[in-house]
Amino acid sequence: MRMSEGVEWGLHCCLVLSWLDDLAPLPVGRLAEVFELPPQYLKKQLQPLAKAGILASEPGARGGYRLAREPEAITLMDVVAAIEGGVDPFRCTEVRRRGAGTLAEAGEFAHPCGISVAMRKAELAWRRELAGQTVADLLAAAPPAAAQRARRFVQRVA
Repeated sequence: MRMSEGVEWGLHCCLVLSWLDDLAPLPVGRLAEVFELPPQYLKKQLQPLAKAGILASEPGARGGYRLAREPEAITLMDVVAAIEGGVDPFRCTEVRRRGAGTLAEAGEFAHPCGISVAMRKAELAWRRELAGQTVADLLAAAPPAAAQRARRFVQRVA
């Protein structure tokens, strides 16, 4: 399973925005500085999170991003689905029906391919695991120093 780096960036941004929830919205440029990420690319990763209702985007000179929901209400699967979209990681092309498969007896392919079934089962387990973990769980596992460091960094004069 390979996901875009946008998933990692989005999750880290959710953590930082959780730590800074009492501050004004954080501009994308400032958020990008926290991780030394390119602001324009980070903005493209945050837009689907806002569209999905994970982040709130406030326009204007004093605008920026903040969490739209409580950390307990944002699952890792929510973030993955928002950034990666609805693309299935495995796509069965029924390769078994080609080549030698063209000589198969009628009805041999009446049942789904065992490989496809196994891959779908693994995907479902993966999705369930991500859906069972929230941003709040990530917050609980993060060292307290990380939150303090992010807060100091953002509050310093740019």
